[in-house]
Amino acid sequence: MKKTTILFLSGFFLLFNSCKKFLTEKPQSFLTPANFYQTSADATAALNGVFSGLQAQAYYGRTAWIISENSADLLYPAAGNSDRTTLYLGTYTSTNGEISNWWISSYKMIKGANDVIAHVPGINMDTTSRNNIVGNAYFLRAMAYFDLVRSFGDVPLLTAPIVSTTDTTIYASRTASAKVYQQIISDLQYAEIHCLPENKISSSNKGMVSSGAASAMLARVYLTRASTTFADPADNQNALVECNKIISSNIYSLLPKYADIFDVSKKYGPEHIFCVQFALPPSTGNITLRMLTPAILNGSASFYCQNNFFNNGYSAADSIRKSYNVANKAVSVISGSSYGTTQSVTPFFYKYRDPYWLANGGGNNSQVDWIVLRYADIWLMQSEAMNNIDPTNTAKFNGINTVRARAGLTDPSLQLNITNTPTSAAFVDSLVNDRARELCMEGERRWDLIRLGKFQQAMSTLGITIDSAHLLLSIPQSEIQVNHNLSQNPGLQ
Repeated sequence: MKKTTILFLSGFFLLFNSCKKFLTEKPQSFLTPANFYQTSADATAALNGVFSGLQAQAYYGRTAWIISENSADLLYPAAGNSDRTTLYLGTYTSTNGEISNWWISSYKMIKGANDVIAHVPGINMDTTSRNNIVGNAYFLRAMAYFDLVRSFGDVPLLTAPIVSTTDTTIYASRTASAKVYQQIISDLQYAEIHCLPENKISSSNKGMVSSGAASAMLARVYLTRASTTFADPADNQNALVECNKIISSNIYSLLPKYADIFDVSKKYGPEHIFCVQFALPPSTGNITLRMLTPAILNGSASFYCQNNFFNNGYSAADSIRKSYNVANKAVSVISGSSYGTTQSVTPFFYKYRDPYWLANGGGNNSQVDWIVLRYADIWLMQSEAMNNIDPTNTAKFNGINTVRARAGLTDPSLQLNITNTPTSAAFVDSLVNDRARELCMEGERRWDLIRLGKFQQAMSTLGITIDSAHLLLSIPQSEIQVNHNLSQNPGLQ
């Protein structure tokens, strides 16, 4: 899907913006909703502008996984960056730059989605295409609010464009998490109805949101809300319904080879449900590969794999995933006497690879997509929901064992069953580990641990104490300073 960034001055998003300078010159001409949203091409361009925001380094190009992986138990940062170190140690404050990026980038996407939702329905164009575009915007808004609510708890909920500097919603107060979840679910239900199924999306539009992506995100949202104090009694059942809906559609499937999921020459495969797209210059590339890769492979070695996960995370039988996901040796590509030699390095995540990037000296722009949702997670979420509903139902093992089997763990002794996993608690313990082995460094680890009630325990094994307050992130101080209706999360600075 080709991305085009559209900027216009109507509904510009001032929420919590510390910069209060305004142009005094009278513009001769500029784009507004009244003169921009005229044709189907305008609708597409506006949606592309929302999508393009996902690629920013301060969003899904970097910050998203720093927030979710660097603050959990599988990844740790190199010394020298206080924002990353304090996230990892759970000592962050409201001045943390990555937390601020996360908040601001999420609201930027919400702003763009709100514009599309408000103005595209008025365009005279093909109804199915129009509904698909609006459905995509609803999904992106829901995704942003889901990221915000599980990061910060109560957050301002804005569902319409801000139209002037006097709009009172500029200084919106925090909305209860329960209500935010209701809006997320409503948005995703709209997207599920109106977005095209994956097999109806043309090759030129691959990367757009599908109805399957909305179902997958709904399953994740329901499971997450089910773990909160304001859970709906039907959340786990609803999550199961969404998982089964995707499975029974026969649109998606597990790739036979685990490595093919991440092969940059095999994008939009049957396992990919929703990904943030990246490509080689002049398109926007992905810095993730550089940050995870050691120096002898032209990387910056900004993050490392935890020794405990490298040494103990995988059994000897689970060699397919271990050999692909993590490494502690690499063949040097640096000119000099060490070129071409295999060297020992600090364990690192080797999950993301790009031959073109490696052959051309590395840099910030790899063509690795960031996977938000994939089919293996549907099987794992199905098992989780079933265990939550009825721990005695042995069918709960089917999903997790399906994922294990793709990794070569087909021997009955390597599959879960009621004998080796007799209780609900034992199942959760296995699920925590299985999700790490399958989905490590895919942006869900912090949220998995919190949802499954294992975050503090997991961090304690690293000698890191996390209090209950730090299950949430700090509201950025820069936002509180410009919005007197915002307050800090209790127990956080």
